[in-house]
Amino acid sequence: MSRELAVLIVAALALLALGAMYLAWRRRLRRDSGLEAPLGVPEHAEVTGRSEILYVATTRHDEPLERLTIRPLAYRARGELVLTDRGAALSLDGAPTVFLASDRLVEADTATVTIDRVVEPGGLIRLVWRVTDGILVDSYLRVADGGPERILPDLRRLCTAPETGAAE
Repeated sequence: MSRELAVLIVAALALLALGAMYLAWRRRLRRDSGLEAPLGVPEHAEVTGRSEILYVATTRHDEPLERLTIRPLAYRARGELVLTDRGAALSLDGAPTVFLASDRLVEADTATVTIDRVVEPGGLIRLVWRVTDGILVDSYLRVADGGPERILPDLRRLCTAPETGAAE
């Protein structure tokens, strides 16, 4: 086999792999198009805390390796977590602000693993919240200015008790 033929075969395989990845991502976007994150912070919400974060991913509840493409939370981003008296706002670079009201927040705890990220034990914050039709999802955040233990108590105070019979 000549060198040119080998290069063409490798290039064709690379293009095939890239095409398959593109089609799989488009299929995932279509699959999750019915799920929406709540946008905009309510008027008169009093800010109680701010933290620089890296938004990592949103996944199916208790399935940290099954990414969901809920807009505008489909991609990793830097941003800020703003805690208010009414809930938590994710203000991510280049995206509209997502506001998770207290009645949507179910639980806040720590995690070590999610899709695309493995950190030291308890290095991620996992926010469990309700999207459309009460479906539970997990969003993972990495605190850039300190550890999760600094803001976790405030997040937990914002969470409501889980509903029995909520769709998962």
